[in-house]
Amino acid sequence: MTPPLLERTRRHFFRECGVGAGKLALAGLLGSTATARAETPRPSHAQPRAKAVIHLFMAGAPSQLEMWDYKPMLAKHDGRPLPPEVIGGQRYAFIRPDAAAMGPQLRFRQVGGTTGRDALWASEAIPETASIADDLCVIRSCHTDQFNHAPGQIFFNTGFGQPGRPSIGSWVTYGLGCEADDLPAFVVLSTGGNVSGGAANWSSGFLPTSKAGVLLRKSAEPILNVANPVGIDQRLQRDSLDLVSALNRRQLEQTGDPEIASRIASYEMAYRLQQSAPELMNLAGETKETLELYGIDDLNKPTFARGCLLARRMVERGVRYINIYHGSWDAHTNVAGGVRGMCRQTDRGCAALVRDLKRRGLLDETLVVWGGEFGRTPMVESNAALGRSLGRDHHPQAFTMWMAGGGLRGGTVHGATDDLGFHAAEKPVHVHDLQATMLHLLGLDHERLTFQHQGRPFRLTDVHGRVLEELIGA
Repeated sequence: MTPPLLERTRRHFFRECGVGAGKLALAGLLGSTATARAETPRPSHAQPRAKAVIHLFMAGAPSQLEMWDYKPMLAKHDGRPLPPEVIGGQRYAFIRPDAAAMGPQLRFRQVGGTTGRDALWASEAIPETASIADDLCVIRSCHTDQFNHAPGQIFFNTGFGQPGRPSIGSWVTYGLGCEADDLPAFVVLSTGGNVSGGAANWSSGFLPTSKAGVLLRKSAEPILNVANPVGIDQRLQRDSLDLVSALNRRQLEQTGDPEIASRIASYEMAYRLQQSAPELMNLAGETKETLELYGIDDLNKPTFARGCLLARRMVERGVRYINIYHGSWDAHTNVAGGVRGMCRQTDRGCAALVRDLKRRGLLDETLVVWGGEFGRTPMVESNAALGRSLGRDHHPQAFTMWMAGGGLRGGTVHGATDDLGFHAAEKPVHVHDLQATMLHLLGLDHERLTFQHQGRPFRLTDVHGRVLEELIGA
């Protein structure tokens, strides 16, 4: 029956004219599922240096002043307000601009092969990561536009401070497709405390929902509702899925709605995950040497180190982008104790991951990224009413990130903050620059990786960002 004129849509037009938009989408889907994948790999814009990214996101913002950015001059100002010209009118959530400076709360030492003015310093809290300094590219001059946790986390992951934009993992999946046979291209783990930005950090935004990150849970059932209910065997489930798929494909042929194609692919991926996810999460086949490297003595305990080992296993299985979120880095009080505690949870895992990838010949083609959403203030946060003392507030002007592998030059220190650790003073690196560089190492041009939405092209880096060519090896 032909619908009334006012109810006709472009889809009706395509169907009546025989354009077959739904058949085109279906053909693309069938071509990919024939290889047991949600979508086939696609060529990059340029020759990639890396095939995969493991992004270790330290949610809550680690204090760079107690980890990587050694500031002896700040200790000399301890107890005195910073000069007004340094503050420059910056306002903070929990401290006044004239709050007293607080020197580094932990001891530092020079590490790696770097010497002189550009030497790499690391605090006593990160001995394991410091021991792989010659594999790291440490960027001490990062800065961001956001100063609260949720907007800062979302901005780092999506290039925009509000929910609704695609995450970098989704952009990568959109640009490069999937190489994994039985796992998603984009996988997310959360091993620590709360992640303020929530699922917006790994959302596909306005990209097809098939590009969203798949969150693997900490429990024995890694994906909720994937296991068969009692009384449903494999054959019955396959028959049920085939029936639903046939109905969905018929609707796809009629409407051409790409979300139906995404739904079909999601159902198929969920079916394959029933076997692949438990196998992935089962560490029983890892050697004693590997488990000792990561410091894993309980194969099922959801620690950060276990997440790092799982990330290595995902890279081996073709997963393109892996996010590991480890929350609770916020340091409004007792910053020294907080950093020590969080580093006890993460330091060994970070170093083990880089070492493990390197010894397996995977580090050169895997980019490892470490850092949070912003830094911490050089000034002290103390508030008796809130029970806070010797803490540090949020600080968007300066923070430290490190990256390893993926074609980067190891043993590199890039940029610097001023003597008081307030501003990114030399070779400043904006979040959009980091995003552009990460895409570049994967062979993607951040200016060409666009998606038409609401009448205009969008990209991860908006209208900003430059590739940090100086960090890339020959």
